[in-house]
Order: sequence, then structure tokens, then C-alpha cells
Amino acid sequence: METLSSLADGFAIALTWQNLLLALLGCFLGTIMGALPGLGPSNGVAILIPLAFTLGLGATPSLILLTSVYYGAMYGGRISSILLNIPGDEPAMMTCLDGYPMAKNGMAGQALSLSGIASFVGAFFATWGLIFLAPQLVKIALLFGPAEYFALFALAFMTLGGVSSTNQAKSAFAAALGLGLAMIGVDTQTGVPRFTFGEVHLYDGLDFLVAIVGLFALSEVFIFLENRHGEADGTKPNLKIGRLTPPLSMLKQTTPTMARSTVLGFIAGVLPGAGASLGSFISYSFEKRLVDKDKTFGKGDPRGVAAPEAGNNAAAGGALVPMLALGVPGSGTTAVLLAVLLSLNITPGPLLFSQNPDVVWGLIAALFIANFMLLAMNIPMVGLFTRLLMVPPRILMPIVAMVSFVGIYGISGSSFDLLVMIGFGVMGWVLRKLDVPLVPIILGTLLGNSMENNLRRAITIDNGNWFTLIDSPLSITLWAIAIIGFLLPVFLGRKVKSRMHERGDEEGSITD
Repeated sequence: METLSSLADGFAIALTWQNLLLALLGCFLGTIMGALPGLGPSNGVAILIPLAFTLGLGATPSLILLTSVYYGAMYGGRISSILLNIPGDEPAMMTCLDGYPMAKNGMAGQALSLSGIASFVGAFFATWGLIFLAPQLVKIALLFGPAEYFALFALAFMTLGGVSSTNQAKSAFAAALGLGLAMIGVDTQTGVPRFTFGEVHLYDGLDFLVAIVGLFALSEVFIFLENRHGEADGTKPNLKIGRLTPPLSMLKQTTPTMARSTVLGFIAGVLPGAGASLGSFISYSFEKRLVDKDKTFGKGDPRGVAAPEAGNNAAAGGALVPMLALGVPGSGTTAVLLAVLLSLNITPGPLLFSQNPDVVWGLIAALFIANFMLLAMNIPMVGLFTRLLMVPPRILMPIVAMVSFVGIYGISGSSFDLLVMIGFGVMGWVLRKLDVPLVPIILGTLLGNSMENNLRRAITIDNGNWFTLIDSPLSITLWAIAIIGFLLPVFLGRKVKSRMHERGDEEGSITD
């Protein structure tokens, strides 16, 4: 009952005109960001962080805007997957397999609407999961000491490469690079500057937001400048949308699929570092094995659209659980949201629910509101969003660059920060060419200082005994999960990627 009364308080905060308008704006912009190939939720949220800060919004309104963008981008990723066979982001890869064949069969409108409904179901029930699971996780988190927190941060780093990365060495390099960047600035214990090279601007360390906007948004611009082309240039979407509402028989057929995929996706989201990509892959693979008796998956089976969409949106909600309750992001986009919280002087973790209940419950209530807005917006406005796919990147990318520069300068008023952002943009461009994941770098810059402080604290409390890090059953459990999480993708990652490519090839040969 206490949880429900807290949720009612959250609705009182979220149901103001300002917050409702921000949720609507976030949903609209997020859907556009998700629909445009290559941007995706991490980039979408990163690009719009400067807007939230430039508008001078408080903590709760800023988070409402940015989480609405997050949910909107998870919805929007399916639009280019279904119409163009180009995933808007990685979690939408699996939607291509049956969504595009449905569109080729003249059922584009039904595929888009069905994926919107599946997204709604996944996100709606994941938000209820967040409400009931996060406070329980907080109770467990109160048992954590410095050694346990250090093990938890190590777990986040070791699993964030995830199944999507076939090369754990690159993920480990990215995490080490992020931790190295976190060391820049004045040492909090000794007061000695580290890695500042005499530059006074670096004494406070690197600004998370500058790093994030540079790595995600500017690197996207540099990649476009290098290639000077993009597939979203309006030459391809000649498909007829057709009937917009799926027939009742299709909804009845896909309802069990949505239910199973929501559960699987939510579990994948709650695991630190697994995220929506794993949620959509597991949901599709499980459903294919369970119900694909007639070998219709990959040929335009509605269940092949409903499964990954419910899975990846449930994972998006699940990823917020460890972020809010433990201060450890469950996905790349929640790592970006964590940076926003820290920039607003709000520390996610066990005390967040008692110290900032208005932020937590206002945010959760806004997620429900954003879900209904997205459902109401996505079906009638499908025509508008498909036209947006015709925006050429040569127009889109200068807008992304302008928002990034104006926004970061508006936050800090420092031209030095703009130079740092350009540096991160170049670094992001180089790392993306080398196929090094960017999320562990962000996680390193965010959690590096906390990780170092907890390590020092744990060792100091136990008079320099390093075995204190594996002294309790809880820390041993966390280390065991971390090691398994790091090694598992070494064996499974290549298999997952090859399966994705095989299915993509099968699908390509079917549609050609």
C-alpha cells in the first residue's frame, strides 16, 4: 500500500501542465530519434541533454523529458526496421526479420501498429515491475558496504560489453579508458592534481555531459562527414502503408507472445549491462523455438514482430531498476540518464527513494503517462513518422551538431568545454571505426571516482587487507556473477552475432 500511495504522489507531480507537455515533447522527439537510422535511444538522449539544461528545467522535469525520449526512441526504432529493413538502433535488429517481409506483403500499417501495441505492453508491465522490484532492491542495497559496492561496480563493467560485443578485449579496453578519464582532476584524498598537464580547467575533472554529447552525437556527425551518404534519403520508402489497425485475430494470436516476451525482456533489462539488445534477441529466439511449427518466422509472421518489440521495451523499463535502486546502469541509455542525475546533484542508489522520493515517483508516474501518449501518438501518426525517414542526413547532421554546440556552451559557458567535446567526438569516431563500444567509456567516467573511493575506503577500514574485497558472501556472489558475465559472451557472443547475420541473410534472400 505504501508503494501505491507513493505512486499516487508521483502522479500528482507528473500531472502538471509543464510535465505533461515535456512528456509529449519527449515522446515525439524520441520517436523521431528512434526512427532515423543510426541515432537510437543513447544518441537521442545525449543530443537532447543540452536542451533540458538550456531550458533551465529542474531535476524531475529534466528526467521526465529525457526518459520520455528514451521510451519514444525504443518505440521509434521499429519504423525504419519495418519500412526500410534498416534498424533504427541495435535492439530493433530483430524486428527487421519479420517486420520488413510484412511490409513487402502489403501489411506495413498492421506491422507498425502491432509493434506499437507490443511496445506498449512490454513497457507498461515493465514499469509495474520497476515499481515493485526497485524498492525491494533498495532493502538489499542497504546491506552493501564499500567492498560490496566496489564488487557491484566491477560487475557493471564486466557485463556491460554484453552479448552484443563479440570482442571482450575491446570492451575491457573501453572500460579501462573510461576509468583512466575518471582519474583526471584533483585527487579527493591527497589534493594532488592528476593527469591535468597544468590545465586549470581540468582540476574539477571532465564533465560527464561534455563527454557523452561528444562521444555519441558528434561522432555520428563525423561518421556522416566521412561517408557523405546515408540510406535515409527518401529514395527507398515506396511501400504502401495499407490498413493501420491489426485485425482482432492477429492481436489474439500475438497476445501470449507479448506476455512471454515482456517477462523475458524485463529480466534481461534488470541484469546490469544486458540491456534491450539482449531482451529483443532472447524474446525472438525463445518465441521462434516455442511456436514456429510451420517455419513462418522470417517470412512475415506477426509474432516475429510482437516478440522483439515487447522484449526490448520491457528491457528498457527493467534497465531503470538497477539504475535507480543501486546507481548502476542496466543499459547504455540508462548510463546517460545516470550522468544527468549526477549533474543535477542527485545520487542514484538506495537513499534516492528516501531522500528524493518526488524525483523517483514523479519519474515513474511520467513513464506511465509517456506510454499511453506513445500508443495514442504512434498509430495515427505513422504517416508523419514515415515521411521523416525521407529527411536527408545532410540536413539532419548539421542540426545535431548545432544542438550539441549551443547546448553545451549554454550549460557551461566555457569554450574549453567545446574543445573537449570536439576531442571526445574525434575519439568516438576513431573508436567506432575500430568497433570499440562507447558505453563502457561513459560508465568509466561516471563510476570511476565512486569505484576508487569505495576501494580506498574498504582497504582503509580493514587496515590495508586486500582480502576484504572478498570477505562477505554478498561480495563473493557479486564477483562470481561478474566473472561469469564477462566470460559468457566470449562463448555466446559470436554465436549470437552469427545467428543474427544468418537470419538477416535468410530474410534478405526471402525478400529479394
